[in-house]
Amino acid sequence: MDPEAFRSKMSGLAFGNVMAAAARDYQKATLVVQELLAQEKAQTSANANQEVDLDELMDDPELEKLHADRIAALKARNFKEVEKREALKRQGHGEYREISEGDFLGEVTGSEKVICHFYHKEFYRCKIMDKHLKSLAPRHVDAKFIKLDAENAPFFVAKLGIKTLPCVILFSERLKLDFCCRKGIAGDRLVGFQDLGGKDDFAIKTLENFLIKKGIIDEQKNDEDDDDVEDNSRGRSVRSSVNYGSDSD
Repeated sequence: MDPEAFRSKMSGLAFGNVMAAAARDYQKATLVVQELLAQEKAQTSANANQEVDLDELMDDPELEKLHADRIAALKARNFKEVEKREALKRQGHGEYREISEGDFLGEVTGSEKVICHFYHKEFYRCKIMDKHLKSLAPRHVDAKFIKLDAENAPFFVAKLGIKTLPCVILFSERLKLDFCCRKGIAGDRLVGFQDLGGKDDFAIKTLENFLIKKGIIDEQKNDEDDDDVEDNSRGRSVRSSVNYGSDSD
């Protein structure tokens, strides 16, 4: 074979092979592009279906009914709580009141939880206790806060065994049963400041925590502590001629 013709033939074969390889690469690239386009289309379709499903869910009457029922239940609960608070206020809750000896039994037996401060009007520590109880009463409507002048209530002072003032007695249903039907001695009480650190400048939160621990009031959320009692005459005590003593003596 003529050498020139042989080279020409081989060159033609090589060019054909190159073109065939290029055609194969083009076909592969085309398949890859088609596959990517198909995946993108499928993803778009899925997103569209998801949006449709969410729209349908939001318009679901069952879901709307559940939501409405939930709102109604919350409103009913809030209404009951407000109604209960108003009923308690009509019974004398929500404020710190002074009562007489003749009112004592009716006040104590008329509420589930009662905090009664037996005081003497000239005792300095009784005035400190007054200040703190007056601040706590509006914040704890679940309990009734009252005070009774010990000098004007000799019968209950003797019956309850009160010997030191201030004396705060806590009446729950169980203790009221003991008081009215058994020995007449209430078990839960705060005598002087012995459970409040023994000092006149205890914080109102200390007293509040004591009452919460005794179960006579419920813990309140987001309550801020009141300022400590400050008085230039702190530590001063006033003696009385009555036969029970002041804790500040």
